[in-house]
Amino acid sequence: MTGLAGVRLAALATGLAFALPGAGSGAPAPARDAHDSVAMWVRYPAAPVALDPAATLGRAIFFDASLSASGKQSCASCHDPAHAYAPADGRAVQPGGPDMDRFGTRAVPSLRYLQFTPRFSRHLAQPDPDGVEDEGPAGGFTRDGAAQTLHEQALLPLLNPVEMANADIDAVAARLRRATYAAPFRKTFGDDIFDHPAAAVARATEALEAFETQDPSFRPYTSKFDAAMSGNARFSPQELRGYTLFNDPKKGNCAKCHVDVPGPGGRPAQFTDYGHVAVGVPRNAEIPANRDPRFVDLGLCGPVRKDLARETAFCGMFKTPTLRNSASRQVFFHNGRFHTLDDVLRFYSERDTNPGKWYPRVGGKLVVFDDLPPRHRGNVDRVDEPFTRKPGDKPVFTDAEIADLAAFLKTLDDGFSTEAGGKAAR
Repeated sequence: MTGLAGVRLAALATGLAFALPGAGSGAPAPARDAHDSVAMWVRYPAAPVALDPAATLGRAIFFDASLSASGKQSCASCHDPAHAYAPADGRAVQPGGPDMDRFGTRAVPSLRYLQFTPRFSRHLAQPDPDGVEDEGPAGGFTRDGAAQTLHEQALLPLLNPVEMANADIDAVAARLRRATYAAPFRKTFGDDIFDHPAAAVARATEALEAFETQDPSFRPYTSKFDAAMSGNARFSPQELRGYTLFNDPKKGNCAKCHVDVPGPGGRPAQFTDYGHVAVGVPRNAEIPANRDPRFVDLGLCGPVRKDLARETAFCGMFKTPTLRNSASRQVFFHNGRFHTLDDVLRFYSERDTNPGKWYPRVGGKLVVFDDLPPRHRGNVDRVDEPFTRKPGDKPVFTDAEIADLAAFLKTLDDGFSTEAGGKAAR
């Protein structure tokens, strides 16, 4: 193990949190990167900020169920602040539509830690020792990266027939005009704003973006990991073992996609590289659309996203999410196939060594990667650990290692309290 992650592990293992000035003093500890430049960690916990008028409106819009055709669904219905802006329940897909009886095809992601998401690119270029390496598609918002900005993303559920189900832009604008915050909306965006429905809706989605980027609850950095990185907490021996597995390229190899080192300017680790990858998650019978065997969700290739339908090498790929707050989720992966962290880790460990545990038999034949058509199953990652093994090989993790890795992942949940010695309110 090399680089900052290895330095951190060595320092943390000695109980120093960081072997640098300021560690354990209550002040942020500076961290030296591979180029020996100094970057400051954000203060733990994050300081509150005042919202500007647009963001204040965005907060009101976020919690306003009257903007839906049913009158029962707001952004917060699926993105609950008390659950890291992810669903509050364990449904694979959430209900919506005019009568709240229709369902989407993808699990709802968290809205936390999206502020550094890059615009979508088909080919992300990363420097490596031999020059520049093409990391493939990366960036964008939603599971398939189709939205380039948060305000583009915010418009999608307002018009989606299985979500807030507005018929068109005019219907959204009419509901905004009747909202309890219509007067401050006019004051912020102009007295005649509702005379221009498209402009009114555009300002509303920009207000949602302002709320999601300004309000600290979308980026609190209050996990035990953040506390440890700033010298305000120490990992337990089990958490340190899990962190080692997380970084070990011959074991979990998690940090390859879920990057755990600071970004530009010393920004805290985001635990994602924003890339898109196909991991061959089994088909989920809990999704109503999957009752039709002809329906398949190809991620970047559609059917939700339309512009990359011909990019067949991308079929089956979905965006790598942040692992922050993942341990407290009740649904995992784009199709919500798994409901516990233990199952997720065992799937990664045994996908290739014991495929019969995860995939069905049809006509007596095992069908691996059954949520993809046969022609696209070659896109599934079989190159990177832990996906290089064969049936009958030893799984990458033992039961004890799964427990260790889970213990580390739980340190990424926000709400850790150094004063109470444990979790605070989320």
